[in-house]
Amino acid sequence: MSLPHITDDRFDDAVLNSALPVLVEFTADWCPPCKMIAPVLGQIALENRDRLAVVAMDVDAEPRTALGYQVLGMPTLALFVNGELVAQAVGAKPKSAILRWLEPHLATVAAR
Repeated sequence: MSLPHITDDRFDDAVLNSALPVLVEFTADWCPPCKMIAPVLGQIALENRDRLAVVAMDVDAEPRTALGYQVLGMPTLALFVNGELVAQAVGAKPKSAILRWLEPHLATVAAR
């Protein structure tokens, strides 16, 4: 599954105003680790679609949002819950590590 790409102009609607938590992959076309992690994030998106939205944002095409969140390395994963940045991680990681990183935040959301 390919992740939907969002733009600076759609960031508020797609991420900050989302009813679900949103995992944003800040990515770039020139970034090999970004290409490696994309299929993993697609799997996570499919397996958790009822409790998590996953989107990608190209930092070269959409620099405003990346600069606003001080994204300096790619890939950067940023988790937003109720419009707030609650966790951020830099670098490609295996699926199991990403899920361990996400789970405390998603468990809190599911408990509400």
